[in-house]
Amino acid sequence: MRAVAVALLAAMACASPPDRASGGTIVIAATGSYGSLFPPMGGSATGRQITELIYDYLTEVGLSLNTTDDRTFAPRLAESWEWARDSLSLAVHLHSTAKWHDGVPVRASDVAYSFSLYSDTSFSSMASQLASIDSVTERDSLTAVFWFHARYPLQFYDATSQMQILPMHLYENIKVDSLREAVANIKPVGTGRYRFASERPRESIELVADSANYRGAPNIRRVIWRFFGSADEAARALLAGEVDVYDAMRPADVQAATKVPDIKIAMSAGSDYAFMTFNLKRPLFASRELRRALAMAVDRDAMVSNVFDSLAFSGVGPTVRYFPTTSSSLRQIPYDPTRAARILDSLGWRINSKTQIRTKNNQELRFKVILPSSSSNRIRMGTLLQEQFRRIGVAIKLDQMEFTTFNSRLYEHDFDAALASWHLGTSPASIRMLWTSNASKNLGFYSNRTFDAQIDSAISTFAPAASQQSYQSAYQTAIDDAPAIWLYEPKLVIGIHKRIRTKPYRPDAWWWSLADWYIPPQEQIGRDRIQ
Repeated sequence: MRAVAVALLAAMACASPPDRASGGTIVIAATGSYGSLFPPMGGSATGRQITELIYDYLTEVGLSLNTTDDRTFAPRLAESWEWARDSLSLAVHLHSTAKWHDGVPVRASDVAYSFSLYSDTSFSSMASQLASIDSVTERDSLTAVFWFHARYPLQFYDATSQMQILPMHLYENIKVDSLREAVANIKPVGTGRYRFASERPRESIELVADSANYRGAPNIRRVIWRFFGSADEAARALLAGEVDVYDAMRPADVQAATKVPDIKIAMSAGSDYAFMTFNLKRPLFASRELRRALAMAVDRDAMVSNVFDSLAFSGVGPTVRYFPTTSSSLRQIPYDPTRAARILDSLGWRINSKTQIRTKNNQELRFKVILPSSSSNRIRMGTLLQEQFRRIGVAIKLDQMEFTTFNSRLYEHDFDAALASWHLGTSPASIRMLWTSNASKNLGFYSNRTFDAQIDSAISTFAPAASQQSYQSAYQTAIDDAPAIWLYEPKLVIGIHKRIRTKPYRPDAWWWSLADWYIPPQEQIGRDRIQ
């Protein structure tokens, strides 16, 4: 037997030292929609912030971001675990004192039920991530056993850090095909260190400390998300002292913050990126050479500098720089509008002297690009794209829309092209959710068997060097195919009120340690004292 016994250091970490006092309120500014608060249905980055404070995983990836060594994971509902000799099963022992926020004890049946939902391809966008887990059974009331059909490096990560565990007693009598509508009317009940308190649709969500939590009460008493219609409004609220945290600061916001003594700026690498994805089901974008020509027409470095100054990098492909699998040697499609024009000429798209728009068989080379009206960065990027395409005779129309409408259009594949963004999370393996042929989030229908095989090899091999090479090959395949134009990777730039003392956090989840943040009593302000 290979066994790993894990001491629950989390409770110790949560205890407040003598110079701190529990209490206080943190108000977080957000834009757009948070989506569903029922984890298997997915949601926006803001939705993830909220649900990850309400619900628990069995374990979470630690600060090292190592997703292959189970000794580096932070325990949550799992108190300890042990592997079978052949590593094809994993027994997870639950914390015996863990309870749902309604007082019901957590049981292994909750883990099995959660897996049944997350692995249901008709219901969850996460099903493909869990495809290597055959089943989850209950050895006893506090032991859940995961059964795998093969060994692979991410077994522990997939089993314990991909699913937020759900309360079976609230949902087991609801049919899966009715669950999407039902959960909208059920108050979220989790095991996290914060409880759901209230919601004002499109305005705010409030969580309160779970004082009897099995991992210890959090230091901060209340966490509130306020929703704003634009990044400008959110930044102004931070600078005016109406909110405490805003995680999407732009160059102008950072500059303005230097004049506000109460605001400090924290900056690190991030795991988000933005791209213009083509809908490859549309006949126009079936041509690989046309897509590559469009990519050649875009000066990403100049655009990123124009919009972000030094607060973002140009996109490097379907990955981000902070993953160790991303190499600086990846060959990019070069910025070369002259060559782009020649390629379009060779494809039969010729400039009409009257309209200055390319045409072929009486069809103009024009298409619509959808984007959310709440994202000022994507709006500015869209305007720059419009001008750069115009220079080579391509016309695009920017179709701005409310975030919820944008998301619906995106996931229904109702677009020619879309300015999308994505949070890649903790593991480079997350690329499979977005770009492999049968992925649930494959927005533009990109499909290349070579790419799929390269990703499969990267994820399945235990040899680090071989895995690295497979990732590099996959990235290069996608870059060369140009199913999207990868535009930028924003750095994580957080504006935060100086009275708040933070703890180390992961680049992909700055809220990871929020329950351990604190506000010194002598620095608390009016909203911190609200009971």
